[in-house]
Amino acid sequence: MDEPEHLRATYNDIHNIIKASAEKIAPFKPNMLIAIGGGGFFPARVLRTFLKDPSTKRNIPIQAIGLSLYESLPGTTAEQLGSQVIRTQWLGPEPGKTLLGRRALIVDEVDDSRKTLQYALSELEKDVELELQALPESEREANRTEFAIFVVHNKLKPKLGELPLSTPYFAGAEVGDVWLDYPWEAVDIEEHDRLAAQDKTAACAEP
Repeated sequence: MDEPEHLRATYNDIHNIIKASAEKIAPFKPNMLIAIGGGGFFPARVLRTFLKDPSTKRNIPIQAIGLSLYESLPGTTAEQLGSQVIRTQWLGPEPGKTLLGRRALIVDEVDDSRKTLQYALSELEKDVELELQALPESEREANRTEFAIFVVHNKLKPKLGELPLSTPYFAGAEVGDVWLDYPWEAVDIEEHDRLAAQDKTAACAEP
């Protein structure tokens, strides 16, 4: 089997993609970021810098959830890998209360099959709905949570998961069905950056 095409992104590449994306996300006015670990941690932290309200200087709080689709975890079977999203960390014992009335932006590094994003959004919406049902009907609409999604890269490929058309979706860059090498996964960051620069030089040389 041929080696899949690799796309190597440097920290500077990611930083600049997020900076450009923040201008598109700003009208949503998120007041909470939900990072999907581990790929969403770095993008969420950088994004917070560019979404900070200049008038108040307040940072947007970042919450974290842990979801695994491809990792081999204790108790998982070979059949589950790549087919079933496993929850490894959530928003605490009462996640719905944390989310009530928020404008929450879910952040991940890549939209590959879309299964992880679908799971995250649907489960968070369920948590909110449970809390809303506990409120008087007159207070529910004011406390309803609005969700949006941001990914650094969206792979242009058929998706196995689906997202509601009503949920705002932001992708920093769209790429083909390639193997994405992120800098936070690199053991030798200098070699990673060297290969990334080499790839860019080769791409510029192509007719």
